[in-house]
Amino acid sequence: MTATLLTNKRLAIVGGGPAGLMAAEVARAAGLAVDVYEAKGSVGRKFLIAGKGGLNLTHSEARPGFDARYRARAAEVGRWLDDFDGDALREWARDFGIETYVGSSGRVFPMDRKAAPLLRGWVRRLRESGVNFHVQHRWLGWDENGSLHFSTPDGEQFATADAVVLAMGGGSWPELGSDGAWVQPLTARNVDVAPLQPANCGFDIGWSTHLAQRHAGAPLKPVVAHWHDARGIEHSLQGECVITATGIEGSLIYALSAELRDVIVRHGEAALTLDLVPGRALERLRSDLAKPRNGRSLSEHLRRQAGITGVKTALLHEVLDKDQRRDMTVVAATLKRLPLALTSPRPLAEAISSAGGVRLQALDDGLMLRALPGVFCAGEMLDWEAPTGGYLLTACFASGIRAGHAAVRWLEKREG
Repeated sequence: MTATLLTNKRLAIVGGGPAGLMAAEVARAAGLAVDVYEAKGSVGRKFLIAGKGGLNLTHSEARPGFDARYRARAAEVGRWLDDFDGDALREWARDFGIETYVGSSGRVFPMDRKAAPLLRGWVRRLRESGVNFHVQHRWLGWDENGSLHFSTPDGEQFATADAVVLAMGGGSWPELGSDGAWVQPLTARNVDVAPLQPANCGFDIGWSTHLAQRHAGAPLKPVVAHWHDARGIEHSLQGECVITATGIEGSLIYALSAELRDVIVRHGEAALTLDLVPGRALERLRSDLAKPRNGRSLSEHLRRQAGITGVKTALLHEVLDKDQRRDMTVVAATLKRLPLALTSPRPLAEAISSAGGVRLQALDDGLMLRALPGVFCAGEMLDWEAPTGGYLLTACFASGIRAGHAAVRWLEKREG
């Protein structure tokens, strides 16, 4: 089937993030007429915000280790990556003149670390290829005739298409368009959707007023986190995190968030311990703190003998009572394993990304909904999750390519 035979077919893509735009690119290259509908005033808003501190486009980790980052969905997402992996994404960016480099952590960034030049070039190329963009079109579902139903500043509008790709994001950062409002129209059509949950998120602990007011925003680095997953297996990871007014967040916590969230769901809270002095063995720390204080305060003694200051000292006061703080053996043990009880993840709207969404069992291998032939889904609205570090974006791009190609094949078969 040649592209010219598909020029009379129209694909509607709902959602102007990376997954939707990638689906538009491959579908337009195959000759389809393509319309992209975006709820906000411009496409790619979350992509731009994600790149505000430096666009982490992908990760240099080799497969199959890369695939394993998707945990329970490693096999399924791995098939998407067979079509378009991190190396392919870097090559794709190079077509826009965007060279990339690998950072010390293995993360991949554009040389200028900016998202805007890549997005501008991409949208320009899509427009020049003939993709039509319709902004401020908020999808409401389908009408009784099967037409796509939108709310716009000019009132309700309807559109027809021969196939549809839904790529509306998850439920995090709703102000940028990913508000999960698509759940109701899909469940009304008997699509199986797993509840949306926060991912790559912070957690509540319930600090004292003193700690919350004095140390919110204070970094903890480096520290080593120790925790048990939902199966009771212990893990540890070194990194950095930040004290918040309600609890704790930051890159180290985000890396653990899926397992910590699952433990909270099962047991009501999750236990996390932090090694505040990872470069010093417990025996040495005990010996250092056992030295005479000579009238010095505990804070000054901790500073001199262990380099403990600021928020780390405050955390000791938070978890130990006065008698315990007099016992340097207890203090040393606590500095090496500061116990924290995480009571709940922060709300979904605050999370970097979301878990849950359209269950992969509800889709065929081309990401077409089994309950709605001709309707494909892509991106974060699917039931998968990944840590930060470029894994999220890579899978969004890859799923958009898979859905776009599958939509083309589906229309080819119907045309034939």
